[in-house]
Amino acid sequence: MKKYFFTVLAIFSLAQLSFAPVAFAQSPRVTIPDFADLVERASPAVVNIRTTEKVAVQQTQGGMPGIPEDQAEFFRRFFGVPIPGMPNSPKQVQPTPSKPQEADRGVGSGFLIDSNGLILTNAHVVDGATTIYVTLTDKREFKAKLLGMDKRTDVAVVKIDARDLPKLPLGDSSKVRVGEWVLAIGSPFGLENTVTAGIVSAKSRDTGDYLPFIQTDVAVNPGNSGGPLLNTAGQVIGINSQIFSRSGGYMGISFAIPIDEAIRVADQLRTNGKMTRGRIGVALGDMTKEVAESLGLGKPRGAYVRNVEPSGPAAIAGIEPGDVILSFNGHEISKPTDLPRVVGETRPGAIATVQVWRKGAARDIAVTVADTESAQGVVKKAEAASPNGGSTNAFGVTVSELSDARKKELNIRGGVEVIGLGDGSLARSGVRPGDVIIRVADVDISGVKQFESVVKGLDANKAVPVFVRRADSTLVIPIRPK
Repeated sequence: MKKYFFTVLAIFSLAQLSFAPVAFAQSPRVTIPDFADLVERASPAVVNIRTTEKVAVQQTQGGMPGIPEDQAEFFRRFFGVPIPGMPNSPKQVQPTPSKPQEADRGVGSGFLIDSNGLILTNAHVVDGATTIYVTLTDKREFKAKLLGMDKRTDVAVVKIDARDLPKLPLGDSSKVRVGEWVLAIGSPFGLENTVTAGIVSAKSRDTGDYLPFIQTDVAVNPGNSGGPLLNTAGQVIGINSQIFSRSGGYMGISFAIPIDEAIRVADQLRTNGKMTRGRIGVALGDMTKEVAESLGLGKPRGAYVRNVEPSGPAAIAGIEPGDVILSFNGHEISKPTDLPRVVGETRPGAIATVQVWRKGAARDIAVTVADTESAQGVVKKAEAASPNGGSTNAFGVTVSELSDARKKELNIRGGVEVIGLGDGSLARSGVRPGDVIIRVADVDISGVKQFESVVKGLDANKAVPVFVRRADSTLVIPIRPK
């Protein structure tokens, strides 16, 4: 009886559990946007851009005008037209150039940013074009005037003679969020007003000197270049510019120029017809974790100065090869590609405060920014020399004194030259004869004896940075003397 009672009780309990309500966590409802109204509003402001160029066409006397040579040979053989080299064939002459003819060069996209016919597109869409044709959605076609283009940012501004045209509102690319919906309108493969949609895949993607691109998975193909990337509010947040592809077609990764950057360039192009950028005359190198730790930075940050242009703004101000630029005019430099952007945006002639890391400490240096057009060139490459005499040190390299002429040639104040390799940590690190060691840790090297003394006094178990001058670059090599 007890056994039966417990069995019934167990069944009752299980029945209660079976019919008890189960609560599930509610997730926010995500809806896919309907782009139809947005596209209807935006499409009239997107244009098709067709470019042509003048090409010289060669004609051969006795040839068949308008027919390719391989087809002409077919007609000669099967329709009785004389064949060159056979009896009764006309005498052949050298091709003679005819008047240049207009030929199609390419197709791209653009969009109106002003109702009076101002159009934004890519520089590579109009570069080299003899004539630029702009076609609106109502099929009107205009010859456009190129107001200016900047190849480094791939931005161009063209103008058509028209009034009261629809234009696209501009958004704020700094507020773009990864994962938000975006769409592109353009002319892929010449197919006008084609719409594709996707999401923002990443921001500040480094693929060039001056542009932190917006990466998307929006389908973009040849012909989409120069077209707008729009957010769900119908605002332009970028200009579709590049794709990553191994086949030449779309593979799921496309890049757009942030509209904030594009408008900054476009304003100068409209005013001056060209883009003016600031420069300070430094060549930059990568900052690895090992190098950062050996310099006392803790983590990779800043822009490592690999070389300084002689008589350039940085050299005049006192910036040296081996310095790490941490900030420029208050803008933090997280990676080397950050520096050209903030310097380029600085007005030439302005005095900027540059914070550099040197010998384990930060210091501020005032630099007068120059114009990119005033570049004086880079340091002349030095040929490796092997002076007589030398001494082997604890790093496993044989070094010798530098002559004054060699110092002047390399634009350095001191150092010792590597003339032989033995068995040691520095010798195994990739240093080669002809390299010049200019600094070990925080000590500038002035000669062989001082160099040996510095090396002997190092902690054998602690990594130290060794600064090596090679041709027109300064390398930093983390070394553990042991």
